[in-house]
Amino acid sequence: MVERLLTEGRVRLADEDQVDEWRKVIDYAKRHGLEPPGKRIGKVRLGAGGWELYLAEGPHPNSRSRKPAGDASVVPVPTRLTSLHPAVAALRDAEEQLVMPPALRHRALLLLQALAAEAERRGYGVQECRTYYSPREGGVSVVVEGFACSVTVKREFPQSTNPERAARLVVELDHGHTSRPGRWRDRKSGTLEDFLGVILGEIEVRAVRNAQRRAGEERAKAERQIRWQAALEEARKQAVQDQLAEVLREEAGRWREAAVLRQYCDAMERRLGELGGGADESALDSARRWLAWARDYVRTTDPLTLLPRMPDTCEPTPEELKPYLNG
Repeated sequence: MVERLLTEGRVRLADEDQVDEWRKVIDYAKRHGLEPPGKRIGKVRLGAGGWELYLAEGPHPNSRSRKPAGDASVVPVPTRLTSLHPAVAALRDAEEQLVMPPALRHRALLLLQALAAEAERRGYGVQECRTYYSPREGGVSVVVEGFACSVTVKREFPQSTNPERAARLVVELDHGHTSRPGRWRDRKSGTLEDFLGVILGEIEVRAVRNAQRRAGEERAKAERQIRWQAALEEARKQAVQDQLAEVLREEAGRWREAAVLRQYCDAMERRLGELGGGADESALDSARRWLAWARDYVRTTDPLTLLPRMPDTCEPTPEELKPYLNG
């Protein structure tokens, strides 16, 4: 739908069933941040049961904040490190990771436990994550539909002597190069505890886009395979055709040679008739025997002496197909 709106500008939906279906799609796109940057999907009613969809600039006029409303950003954070997820427990016991003051380390583990518990509640997987660049950070990996995204917690200003700045934490998502949001920090407007739902929502969006990318790659792979098979089949046909053409040229060459030899035999026979009894009998006898042999030979070499049949062909080898595949 977003692609249609970007291309067509406006899309009209007249069927009520179609409207209901696309309303769900639009809600999903808004909830998961799939609207184009700086734009939002708007809709106006067209008569009875119809709607027109369009892309509007900026946030909705009634939107006062970019912070998600409702329960989307609310993830309960435990107050104690009990009943930990195995991945969080492993990080807690790894003294060489998440190196920071005890109070901050305790808070970081609580944040990761809250994320892990909420991720599992939504049906996702949570695993240990060891892709850290520094012993000052640590995290877990959230797996959504086969898409694994590492969630790392670290201090924002580990060298700061300002107690307030030194106590700030950062949560980062790390999965390739992307323009999607991937870093959240403690701020006066909200702490990391307020954004855990947003962070999980971003992982969900990335998982959706990863699935779309993989589906596109699979389609492209299937299309390449189809083109490759078609190219192979065409190459095979051309190779077999060239095999038949080679046989045809060979037979035509033999036929042309037989025709010339037959003309020679006819000329020899005329010459013998012209000489009649004027030549030595032994010489005439030898010439007649030579003529008889020559006519027999012509019959054996002429491909049209017997009715020709369709030649047998060989399945071309990969090496033999290369010249027909245009690289």
